[in-house]
Amino acid sequence: MIKCIAIDNELIALKQIESYIDQSSFLEKVAIYTSPEKAIDVLQEKQVDLMFIDIDMPGLSGIDFVKLLDNPPMVIFTSAHCQYAIEGFRLNAIDYLLKPFNYSEFLKSAHKAKTRFKIHQPITSPDKTENNFLFIKSKYKTVKIDLNHIKYIESISEYMKIHLDNSSEVMSLCSLKSIEDKLPDYKFMRIHRSYIVNLTKISVIERNRIIFDDKIYISVSEKYKSKFQNWVNENILV
Repeated sequence: MIKCIAIDNELIALKQIESYIDQSSFLEKVAIYTSPEKAIDVLQEKQVDLMFIDIDMPGLSGIDFVKLLDNPPMVIFTSAHCQYAIEGFRLNAIDYLLKPFNYSEFLKSAHKAKTRFKIHQPITSPDKTENNFLFIKSKYKTVKIDLNHIKYIESISEYMKIHLDNSSEVMSLCSLKSIEDKLPDYKFMRIHRSYIVNLTKISVIERNRIIFDDKIYISVSEKYKSKFQNWVNENILV
């Protein structure tokens, strides 16, 4: 996930960017600010990979703020005025979004950041790779589950049922949220209040339904539809 902040003194524009970040499956919002000065602490204390920042702001402009930073994150400038573009790119900005911009334009810029982000990610040594399994308490046993074998996970009252490739199931007395936090988000996604799916196991997407190879149909609920569709858009060949 690319960790983002957004800075814009216009609240409507700021909320729009916040909404666009939330819709993008590979972006994670850290914070939003109405002035650059308020963002200094988070840049010093937390990991921030990408900053969406308006150029024309009262007091400290977006360009001047980026110049002040010793080690700035990736930057996408936003502005209602095109004359700032050249100066913005001189600061090695990822892109320049001219207001008003829609989600498609935002996503195109964000994908440029995603490409650069991947290039600069360190190669993980074998002993530091993430675990590809979880231990789940089921009845009186603790069962090791290979994440690659999970097809989908279902919430049933206070229980969680893990459906595996071999048609077996593992029941556990815990919430869907508790396992969601431990699953890699590039492979698993919550698509319904009661379901998390392994994205790599999907055979067909039909309207708002996910179909697995054994004719299991799971609906994508309205709450998660936008995020799921964005994932589809990122991986579709058109």
